[in-house]
Amino acid sequence: MQRTKLSLLIAALLAAPCSYADDAELRARVVRLEAEVQALTRALKQIDAKAESIAIQQEARASAGGATVAETIGPAFASTTIYGYGELNYTHPRASSQTLADLRRAVFGFGHRFDDDTRFISEFEFEHAVASASDRGEAEVEQFYTDHRLAQNTNAKAGLFLIPAGLLNESHEPTHYYGVERNFVETAIIPSTWREGGVGVYGSTDFGLAWDTGVTTGFNLAKWDSSNTSGCQVSPLGCVHQEMQLANAKDLSVYAALNWRGTPGLVVGASLFTGGAGQGGQGYASAPVPAVAGDRVLLWDAHTRWMPGRWDVSALYARGSISGTENYNQTLGHDTTPIPSEFFGWYAQAAYRFWESGKRSLSPFVRYERYNTASAYVAQSATLTLSAHPTEAVASVGFNYQLNPDVVFKADYQTFQVDPTRNRFDLGLGLTY
Repeated sequence: MQRTKLSLLIAALLAAPCSYADDAELRARVVRLEAEVQALTRALKQIDAKAESIAIQQEARASAGGATVAETIGPAFASTTIYGYGELNYTHPRASSQTLADLRRAVFGFGHRFDDDTRFISEFEFEHAVASASDRGEAEVEQFYTDHRLAQNTNAKAGLFLIPAGLLNESHEPTHYYGVERNFVETAIIPSTWREGGVGVYGSTDFGLAWDTGVTTGFNLAKWDSSNTSGCQVSPLGCVHQEMQLANAKDLSVYAALNWRGTPGLVVGASLFTGGAGQGGQGYASAPVPAVAGDRVLLWDAHTRWMPGRWDVSALYARGSISGTENYNQTLGHDTTPIPSEFFGWYAQAAYRFWESGKRSLSPFVRYERYNTASAYVAQSATLTLSAHPTEAVASVGFNYQLNPDVVFKADYQTFQVDPTRNRFDLGLGLTY
């Protein structure tokens, strides 16, 4: 439409009556027409670029199940772009005295395109509204990397970036998942949002297979704190995640991920991450023994998501292990939080777009998940036996009400099988921009 209007305007200008006093006036008229045509051409190019960028963003958001922030920005943004997301939550557990309202997170990102092949992506996150030495809030850099196109379907990245694990870690904006809080499997077992510093190469094939592999920093078992029941017991890998904060890089890690999207609305994939976690035999934070130089962390997952019509069905299984923890557990004995050798989790989820009108939609969902952050410990001596934790089962039911693709209101109710005192009702508001 814009291009048609421009053509008509140019034609009208050129066809205007020509009655000039002399050649000088005619030349001046031609110069003015050329200037106007150039200005209109530049305006048309800007409109086309913006339309392409919007289309790419909408396509990335609709694809969910694996869209990264880099994909959401798209290859058409010019110069510098600002984007972000945030969420506010209300939680009412069975113990009503522990009811909380929280600005869960506010995230701001900046992207910059240097040329057609090279761009920069970043994200800066603030959690729980206030970050200071005396508050529970945090301020952190979630992503900070450059991305360069090597070939038609192959890119390289370097810096601090998200590990392509599961369905949530890369696509973790509140408008991309169901429920007020992120599911337990992809926070307790896969420590979303999980990022590492390093280099990676990723790309896709003509038959729908996307791949991503690289070398990065890894975990550091020296950070394990047995007294930290609110962290190490809740998420083993979240407890020893370095987050690129003066990260010890004596032992590096490798990762690989595959996702097949050859059928519209379907993604089937898996990921693997492994690397040394002893980091040269440093001492533990809470034990007078060194971490073993050969300590290793392994985490893998398999996942699928299918979106036929109004349905949105997904499932994921994740399992991890930590080796070389005998000395630590033996030294501390029956301490509060010994290091587990294995942990796992899985969930199945179904949502249905029950109602929609224009940009608005209502999608009820149900989810069932089972996870265990300490499903096994390494063999102990005759004087020390550590029992595995019970496997928690969580059932969630709720709905997402999309005011538009970028603003969502959420509500859910969750029940816990092992610890029913955690049963709760949640409300949430999420947005992306």
